Amino acid sequence: MTEIFEKLLETKRKHIPVCLCIVIGTNGAVPRHAGSKMLVYQDGSIFGTVGGGQAEAETIKTAVQALGDGRPQLLYYTLNANDPDSVGVCGGDLTIYIEPQVGQPILLILGAGHVGRSVAKFGRQLNFWVIVADDREDLLEPDEFPEGVELVSSPISEIATQLPINNQIYVVGVSRGSDVDIEGVPSLLEVQPAYIGLIGSKKRWDATKKGLLQVGVSEDKINQIKSPIGLDIGAETPDEIAVSIMAQIIQVRNTAN
Repeated sequence: MTEIFEKLLETKRKHIPVCLCIVIGTNGAVPRHAGSKMLVYQDGSIFGTVGGGQAEAETIKTAVQALGDGRPQLLYYTLNANDPDSVGVCGGDLTIYIEPQVGQPILLILGAGHVGRSVAKFGRQLNFWVIVADDREDLLEPDEFPEGVELVSSPISEIATQLPINNQIYVVGVSRGSDVDIEGVPSLLEVQPAYIGLIGSKKRWDATKKGLLQVGVSEDKINQIKSPIGLDIGAETPDEIAVSIMAQIIQVRNTAN
């Protein structure tokens, strides 16, 4: 049993979303006793078991869905072969509790300039795991960022293969131009982040959108992008722009479900 808790701690340390599934009630003959546990990862892989068979397959499916919306689930199964809803033949019943362990939300900032540094500051204050990525290594000076911010020197186009991009990540594009966004954003859209916004004027956004369409990004995916980024509060300074961006992210996060 200790192994499953060690695995759970590992997911916490590595910011890996996972569901903890526990058999919390049994009646009659069932494959696993109450207290049996299983971890379910985003790709459907597991560690541990709640009994195998159709009941476990249904639990895995529900757990993956729960990682998407963050809501705990309570599942009831009958294994009575005479019941049309039976998922087994053991004869008993079991109840399984599913609890998503989505962990700390990730704030991925694309661009280490003035606005990127301000967004990192407010993101840390709001308890995000903050990652700042830029291909200009000279801008990634640790002294310029709050403690705990992770700095990644990389082109935006390679970020999706290097970091745990998932539906609990909020992407803030404050890069130096449309050409950078056009090259890097398509790969991020493929992994369906919780939020993606791009800085810039309407003219810049029009150019970016045109470029994304030319490289094959669909209208539906482009419509997921918020640009100009942030709530319209008349922001001008880097800190004011950062506040507007974080306010929009909070709005999206709190109205997602």
